[in-house]
Amino acid sequence: MSENIEFIDELLKRYDYQSGSLIPMMQDIQVEYEYLPKDVLKYLSKQLQVPLSQIYSVATFYTSFSLAPRGQHLITLCMGTVCFLKGASKISEIIQEELQVEPGGTSPDRRFTFQPVNCLGACALAPIMKIDEEYYNKVTPDDILQILAKYESASEE
Repeated sequence: MSENIEFIDELLKRYDYQSGSLIPMMQDIQVEYEYLPKDVLKYLSKQLQVPLSQIYSVATFYTSFSLAPRGQHLITLCMGTVCFLKGASKISEIIQEELQVEPGGTSPDRRFTFQPVNCLGACALAPIMKIDEEYYNKVTPDDILQILAKYESASEE
């Protein structure tokens, strides 16, 4: 935790110990560790004098935050009504089976985190999926293995 304390102390100084800057601080922590470690959040809570429950409330409200280590690639699949009706549930099943991952979880090899969401705001392109910052629209179950292979081979380089 000592290296964590040093990073958090610098972060607190940068934000002048302002609890109103909690979200940007948490974003910086997420970038640094790729998730929000429990010991770091406890320390942040103590230093800002903000209840840990409030910090966890923020962390669980925003999908950009993760309380567990994430994979190298984040798969976001829209499960909204239009996407669902156009086959997102089958796509979800294939992703889960192929990567051995549960919704909201990370694959055993830590290459992928699978995050189904209620909406990606692109119903005309349904079903839509995002991996990291790249969008895939009108995805079919036949497309999934080829799309995933692109990221699996990139991970090996």
